[in-house]
Amino acid sequence: MFDYQAPANCLAQRNIVVTGANAGIGRTAALTYAALGATVILVGRNVQQLESVYDEIEAHGYPMPAIYPLDLLSATAEDYDAMATTLLTEFGHLDGLLHNASILGDRTPISHYEPHTWQQVMQVNVNATFMMTQALLPLLEKSADAAIIFTSSSVGYQGKAYWGAYSVSKFATEGLTQILAAELENISQIRVNVINPGATRTNMRAKAYPGEDPATVPAPEDIMPVYQYLMSPDSKGVTGQHFSAQGNGKPA
Repeated sequence: MFDYQAPANCLAQRNIVVTGANAGIGRTAALTYAALGATVILVGRNVQQLESVYDEIEAHGYPMPAIYPLDLLSATAEDYDAMATTLLTEFGHLDGLLHNASILGDRTPISHYEPHTWQQVMQVNVNATFMMTQALLPLLEKSADAAIIFTSSSVGYQGKAYWGAYSVSKFATEGLTQILAAELENISQIRVNVINPGATRTNMRAKAYPGEDPATVPAPEDIMPVYQYLMSPDSKGVTGQHFSAQGNGKPA
């Protein structure tokens, strides 16, 4: 595992948006960033689960988080503009954006893939990340040191049979990372990188591999070092890179 040790309070005074913060990797990342001093904006559609994360952060005495309920499947460009307006009013700027939320879709051959499911996967995994990023870029530009982290997968740079829309959506995520990083390099302080979490003990993993023993794969807590590194000031100047969370945190 990547063994980066984040300095205490290295994210103090920073406002960080985490999507899919209600469970799995997103929940753990939100708690991790809060523990390092960040004010975390918890984004997701399951309000009850978001409130649970909120309560846990508050119970630890970390900076008070915020909840922004949003269903990425149905949200429109106007919804993301409204999000940007709200966050600007409440926080003034953003220092980080972790795009963690994704849906799996079906594990089935392309010849049998249901078009409606395909569209849903693309909406959440690609269109939503594009629209949210575009809407929040002006808030990130207000920071002296901002980071955007996208989430990919091993099937996002090597296609595999039966991974369908999920695989294609992660290829798109890799491309979006590279394009945005190239566009912002030399004209912006925003760094843009992508993480492949690898096999991790999450509900999505259980759905993809129902016969797998969850104890045989790392927990979300085990892969947090690279998430800390890419959100911290220590990664300033690192942009356009693909990182493997279970490959010593090095660019793949």
